[in-house]
Amino acid sequence: MKAVRLLRWSGSVLSPRTRPEFFPIRQSIHLIQCRTQATAAATIDHIEEASDLSPSQPAYIPEDVLTRLPSPPIEASRTSAKLAALHARLSLPSRLPIETLARTLVDQTADHNPKFNNSSFSVLGNDLLAYYTSEYIICQYPRLPLAVVFAAMYAYCGPKALATITREWGVQPAAAPGGEVDPGFLQFMRLPPEPQPERLGPELVSTQSAMVASPNNPNIVEKRRRSISNRTVYDDEFGEPKSSGIEQSIDLSQGVTMEKASANFVRAVIGAVYLHAGRAASKQFYKDHFMSRQLNMASLFQFRTPTKDLSKLCAREGFQPPIARILSETGRLSRHPVFVVGVFSGKEKLGEGAGSSLDEARTRAAVAALKSWYLYSPLDWKLPSDTEEANAKQWVPQMVDQGDVVV
Repeated sequence: MKAVRLLRWSGSVLSPRTRPEFFPIRQSIHLIQCRTQATAAATIDHIEEASDLSPSQPAYIPEDVLTRLPSPPIEASRTSAKLAALHARLSLPSRLPIETLARTLVDQTADHNPKFNNSSFSVLGNDLLAYYTSEYIICQYPRLPLAVVFAAMYAYCGPKALATITREWGVQPAAAPGGEVDPGFLQFMRLPPEPQPERLGPELVSTQSAMVASPNNPNIVEKRRRSISNRTVYDDEFGEPKSSGIEQSIDLSQGVTMEKASANFVRAVIGAVYLHAGRAASKQFYKDHFMSRQLNMASLFQFRTPTKDLSKLCAREGFQPPIARILSETGRLSRHPVFVVGVFSGKEKLGEGAGSSLDEARTRAAVAALKSWYLYSPLDWKLPSDTEEANAKQWVPQMVDQGDVVV
């Protein structure tokens, strides 16, 4: 009976990081130094020497070396089944290497070295997401109020939406970051969530004063009134105050939540696609995973005084003053009456609403008239980024509205 060579047989079924092959001690020392000495001049030589390994012949890395690394080594990403499946599941371009995809899964709280985390990719991806989403919303609905634009931006590319996309992509978080973790897991330092007070209703757009970071010096916190125009100039793409540098350093030292790490990962993927595959591939990736989602814009509106807003809008546009008229009614003297009221400007009907009272029906008719004005969408609209591609059609200027109605 022929003897079975256990060493050779076991090496074919084990992972490449535990395969019984020779790993030089000098390379393991350089692998540790390249993670801890990112600012040294000799670090570049160490990185090149440690990463100069053949993908077909993965080397064995001792367990004590892996546990000392803050994130998985580059060699482990080349044989990770999770990364290969994620690359194929997202239909990523072939020009995006598997090593870069593994880097997008490493948050800056897990590995502070910017050469091994996704911080740089996340910054670029965040700008691309804000640009693509804002031009899509504004060109399709040029009359939207700024408060609704901020809400739509948050619904498309906010942290909660990006965290949902991460779960839909099948990305799972690691229990704790480290060099021995499979590179297909999302790695970050966990921050326990703080208890949030229960909200009694939807959050309204506030114009009250708030403590925000100074635009000149982010370390100085000043008191500023947060109006709509102020939020457009000084705040981020969601109309929220930008965090100061002190808060960012505290978050990095303590960790981040699952939601924030997932958002950084999605942004990093878009930034990596843009850098490796170009502008057209990144825009197509954005259309496939973001613009394919349906958002009910009408549900984002919340009017406080719709009848007064409609009167101001008609006066600004030069229309005749709106007049409410009863179109039909039933059961006026019963317990459940129904009134149908229409709002007219001259002979043109602006909106129609039904309610159990005349005031309720008139208010709903005014809301319907305002939504029909703000949700206007041109039949043929074109994005500004479409003209950046080769052999693109000539740019046709889009409609620009006067702005919100000031009451």
